[in-house]
Amino acid sequence: MKRILYIHPIAGVDHELEDYLQKIKGPDSELSMAVLDRAPQHLEYYYYGALAQADLVHRALQAEREGYDAAILGCFYDPGLREAREVVQHTVIMAPAESSLHIASMLGHRFSILVGRRKWIPGMLENVIRYGLAPRLASFRSVGLGVLDFHRDPALTARRLEEEARRAVDEDGAEVIVLGCTMQYGFFRELQNKLGVPVIDPLVASVRMAELFVDLRDSFGWSPSKVGEYESPPLAEITSWGLPKTYGVEALWPS
Repeated sequence: MKRILYIHPIAGVDHELEDYLQKIKGPDSELSMAVLDRAPQHLEYYYYGALAQADLVHRALQAEREGYDAAILGCFYDPGLREAREVVQHTVIMAPAESSLHIASMLGHRFSILVGRRKWIPGMLENVIRYGLAPRLASFRSVGLGVLDFHRDPALTARRLEEEARRAVDEDGAEVIVLGCTMQYGFFRELQNKLGVPVIDPLVASVRMAELFVDLRDSFGWSPSKVGEYESPPLAEITSWGLPKTYGVEALWPS
């Protein structure tokens, strides 16, 4: 049984999201959701993301200490992804955008990303470039809704997603649509049926990629390389500088 922790990086428990996660996980996975003790209600602004990032990374490290096989950083900006992979040793760390975009790149030649607001595009474009997928990007399309709006009026959200997705396919040449926010969960099947192209739900993508990479780790020993980018910071520095005490995470680092 794989143990997976989904880290919800915004304030408040979303029971509908919890239920959805249980429906999309594989049959041999046990999936739990954690909410940060302190967090904004969304991460649409860089400042909010910066406030949440250290807590996300420390919660992922805590997941490893608790014996989880994988942890998912639940925001399409992928905050703290590289940092978490740097400090953990064995736990699989996944994030929605990286998972979704790599899946999309294998299902069609070009993909479009449906974002909530224009504000989101520059930061998300940086990730597309970082993941080496810029040549496969057909477009970003904004639906004019914020994170907190998607499930307030599901009919409006579904209509906006369909309008912009059709434009992405018909005008931009997209062959795959990626929903560019974890809070767009639950809309992909209907949209996919209407459009006739794959529509990637980032929650499904990140959960199933986490399960896959746990299998790859356990069966073949494939984990992030610790030579180069994901080399871990020296424990002697972390402890001698007093960082665990300064940040209130003494339990995560051996003294």
